[in-house]
Amino acid sequence: MNIKRNAYQKLSQWKSSKDRKPLLIRGARQVGKTTLVRTFSREFFNYIELNLEKKSDKKLFEIEDVRTLFNAVCLYKKVNRIDKPTLLFIDEIQESPTAIKMLRYFYEELPDIFVIAAGSLLEFAFNKVSNFPVGRIDYLFMSPLNFQEYLGAMENLQAVETINTIPVPEHAHSILLNLFHQYAIIGGMPQIVSRYLQSNNMINLSAGYNKLWQSFKDDVKKYGKNETERKIIRHVIESAPSQNDRIKFEGFGNSNYRSREVGEALRALDLSKIIQLIYPGTILKPPIVTDFNKRPRLQFLDTGLLNHALQVQVELFTLADMDDFYRGKIIQHLVTQELISVHDQIAYKPHFWVRQEKDSNSEVDLIYHYQKYLFPIEIKSGSTGALRSLHQFVERTNHPYALRVYSGPFRIEKSKTAKGIPYILMNLPYYLGTKIPDYIKFLIEKYKL
Repeated sequence: MNIKRNAYQKLSQWKSSKDRKPLLIRGARQVGKTTLVRTFSREFFNYIELNLEKKSDKKLFEIEDVRTLFNAVCLYKKVNRIDKPTLLFIDEIQESPTAIKMLRYFYEELPDIFVIAAGSLLEFAFNKVSNFPVGRIDYLFMSPLNFQEYLGAMENLQAVETINTIPVPEHAHSILLNLFHQYAIIGGMPQIVSRYLQSNNMINLSAGYNKLWQSFKDDVKKYGKNETERKIIRHVIESAPSQNDRIKFEGFGNSNYRSREVGEALRALDLSKIIQLIYPGTILKPPIVTDFNKRPRLQFLDTGLLNHALQVQVELFTLADMDDFYRGKIIQHLVTQELISVHDQIAYKPHFWVRQEKDSNSEVDLIYHYQKYLFPIEIKSGSTGALRSLHQFVERTNHPYALRVYSGPFRIEKSKTAKGIPYILMNLPYYLGTKIPDYIKFLIEKYKL
């Protein structure tokens, strides 16, 4: 079952571009890269697919002349070379640094061939590539399905149209919130969403989650350089779901592992996109400067997988809403995942903000760079709640705008900080996580300085 992805439109734009380059699709395993390209291949007269995890396919790239290589590929795949649109898809390209290097020659010498490559562990392979084709390839980053794509998969096109309406109509709030609650339980992994579409039963998804989570843990051997590193990575991936917000490397997961060992393991998982390290910034104006000396928090590939690893899906299933569930960790995680999903041209890394002084510590859940501003974003369960950290950010920055993402309806209000500084607070319901950039633009245009 094919699920329509937002990335399909990006592929269509790439196909029609006059300055088209080979396209490298990046993202973690199982987010739908291969399925997307196979669906897109229907727009071409010829389609050739190579998987470089197969020795016979990989061996082709021992040929280093690109024209000879392509002739050999056509012969191998029994494709007649004719003057018709041809798509060449090189899957798992990280298995061959030579194949990555060859992408530049497709651009320079065979520009009429449409070339897409994909890989899930590309960051590990890049260091092995000499003469990397900088400036000669385009990128597309893929994430699990976000809420908008999930609604599309459910064929709820009216809901899709509604969340794309700015501002969102108030009468739709409770309906969209309930749909988002459902999405929060299931998550966005394509395999799981497809299973749900077929069965319409959340309870029967457990086997799919087990298989998927186990496959990520089995991949440990690809991330570690030796058995000791693999053992530490295995411990980290098993312990990570239960960690509270910001983490310490030393003794991670009640272990005796040193900070350096855990740091290396987490950085390997970060490269794989399974578990990302999200670091804070401490400044209040662009650009965001990552402070690697402060404790990070963990961001999993998908909230559905996190729910499964924590074994909280049954509990979530019985909740009327998600307010304050699991100390707000789940909803904070999901809103961050939604924001990551809309950045498909860059390897987007979200940040949060911290202020640590002798007698006062503050932390804002997310900061977002838009034009000349850094926007503070608090993710608060419920329709009320203190905004002390948000106020401290607003009192020190160069603009009067702030965002709260919560379970209540959309509204904009003029407010004051604890020190009486006026500011404009935009309240966004959880289900608008993918629309944060659009609503920030809406806010600035409505309340220009």
